[in-house]
Amino acid sequence: MPDYTKENTLRLAKRFQNSKRSYLLVNPLQAKHIPVSPSAALDMMGALGSLLAERYPGTRLVLGFAETATAIGAAVAASMGPDCMYLHTTREAFPHAEQWLEFREEHSHAVEQKLRGDCLPEWLAATHTVILVDDEISTGKTLRNMVAELRRRYPQLAEKQIVAASILNRVSPENQQLLEEAGIRSEYLVKLPQEDYTALVEGLEVAEASPAAPVPKVFHSRTLTCGKLLDPRLGMPIGTYQDSCAGLAQAFLAGPGQSIRSGSRVIVLGTEECMYPALVLGQALEREGCQVRCHATTRSPIGICAQAGYPIRSGAKLPSFYDKSRTTYLYNMDACDSIIVVSDTPVEGTEALTSLLGAFPLPEDRKIYYVQGGQNVWYL
Repeated sequence: MPDYTKENTLRLAKRFQNSKRSYLLVNPLQAKHIPVSPSAALDMMGALGSLLAERYPGTRLVLGFAETATAIGAAVAASMGPDCMYLHTTREAFPHAEQWLEFREEHSHAVEQKLRGDCLPEWLAATHTVILVDDEISTGKTLRNMVAELRRRYPQLAEKQIVAASILNRVSPENQQLLEEAGIRSEYLVKLPQEDYTALVEGLEVAEASPAAPVPKVFHSRTLTCGKLLDPRLGMPIGTYQDSCAGLAQAFLAGPGQSIRSGSRVIVLGTEECMYPALVLGQALEREGCQVRCHATTRSPIGICAQAGYPIRSGAKLPSFYDKSRTTYLYNMDACDSIIVVSDTPVEGTEALTSLLGAFPLPEDRKIYYVQGGQNVWYL
């Protein structure tokens, strides 16, 4: 297993016009803001999962945080075995469930989060340990907010062991004490030193990502045979979700993906909270001999800067694949031979895709694929 350190898991960026927190910790192995090999991303996530499986065997409930830790949470749950229940928080409105729990993430660009609550009593009864997964934990305040709301709604949580897990942890001794007083254990891959990140980005001159002008195209379309991609916002055994993602990958490779040649450069993009299916498809393409990089669209407005060592060097503003009135971003697009967008949005059509194509000049022979909901595929 690679040795995960500050040097290979942390880059520091400046948020664009965020008065609550001026900096953003960017993990180059996470497949969110920076393109990376899907196998490298899944290896890192799996390393956290293996650590937790060794220390908390028998865990049967894992909760991931949207938007950046949805794939990490899935990988952690997978390390616990196929019957471990997995669900993640969401900022989307479309999942159908009752008794949503709502809480706030104060420093974020989008503060409202919610978690499906109607099945939690059943899932809590089946586990001694509940693991909450985020990409990085800075103060632990969001976790304390969430756990307090869970305990208010579900008194049986008082009998459970609660673990806050992350790739990066930079919680101060004072905030660590608050977590411990709240009955929350901390686990992580990399412990970061206490540094003044606000001061480190203060002098950086950053620009906003530019809006992308739509490039209308006439797409072909077809339906995959794998069935609808399942929704982890509603919760399910992680083995069931993995099977759904693997089925999508297999159906794509056996269908429109047959035209992607071994050795070609492929970018596989997730959309906002939908990251894990893109990584599974990307890894399947790597096994076919392709040179694959994965990352994802995001709601995070990050400043762009050409200064040496700065992680976000290019970017574009795009309408969301989930809601055309919402702005999202895509950063650091690499040169490639094929682009595959994988989304679990229920919104059919290619309107958001045409803006993505306008964000980065593409040669006429570039192959474009858009997999929506696990079934519909549009392609050029």
